[in-house]
Amino acid sequence: MTLDVGAAAQLACLLEVSAPKPGNVSPGRHFADARYEDFLASAAAIGGPLSGAATRGVGATIRLSIDATANVTHTNTNLGIVLLLAPLARAAALRQESSDLRDSLRRVLAGTTVDDARDVYAAIRRAAPGGLGTAESQDIADEPTVTLLEAMRLAANRDTIAGEYVSTFETTFERGVPALARARCDGLSWDDAVVETYLTLLSAAPDTHIARRGGTALAATVSQRAADVRAAGGVRSIAGRHALDAFDRSLRERGDNVANPGTTADLTAAAIFVMLINRGWNAAAR
Repeated sequence: MTLDVGAAAQLACLLEVSAPKPGNVSPGRHFADARYEDFLASAAAIGGPLSGAATRGVGATIRLSIDATANVTHTNTNLGIVLLLAPLARAAALRQESSDLRDSLRRVLAGTTVDDARDVYAAIRRAAPGGLGTAESQDIADEPTVTLLEAMRLAANRDTIAGEYVSTFETTFERGVPALARARCDGLSWDDAVVETYLTLLSAAPDTHIARRGGTALAATVSQRAADVRAAGGVRSIAGRHALDAFDRSLRERGDNVANPGTTADLTAAAIFVMLINRGWNAAAR
């Protein structure tokens, strides 16, 4: 089955949030300010805006997606995912037949404008993520005067999602998608494949969502714990699954979600989207 970009985005969000990733919302595992159902509603909400990604700039699609999300939930459930999926959706919708998705994405990112940046700044302010702080140049509280790609370049040293824009989604294409494809080819279920991909990404680099809210030391510790879980076997062994459960409990014990690897979850969703777009559901499901 060939998926349009809106349906692929919705399915990517649903597959990501439904997998029991340590420290994140999943079925039966809620946060005080966000339940699993909020993420389901958010996935449904962004389908329309992302389906129209070819008809408008990246920034406008991001703003429309966050506005649609705000109509179904009062918490920030998907800002990072939308920031990643909007340019990917536009690239997928505009690429020529049989052309490379990443090449199309490179053109989309290079073509972003100051208006795109203004729309994204407005979307970020509306979503109101925690721990943003302030920046010396092009602060999110101000109106930007540079293109969206240039604004992301200024933030790339402190934010992984901004770094994805600058590197043409290097982590997504070179680490996330291969990990997911390998897991699926090895016969892992979607849940297990998503968790394994998430652990692969988290163990490779500290999560900047954690770093912003809890500090770089905590982010580094969480990444090392993810590496330890992988070394124990992860989803592929009984010992690994015990380590996964202990890891999840440790990330939740404070009760304030400071140790939530939210950016890694967003990158995982982007990898799922790329796999669905490039392979189609029938191929990706096997």
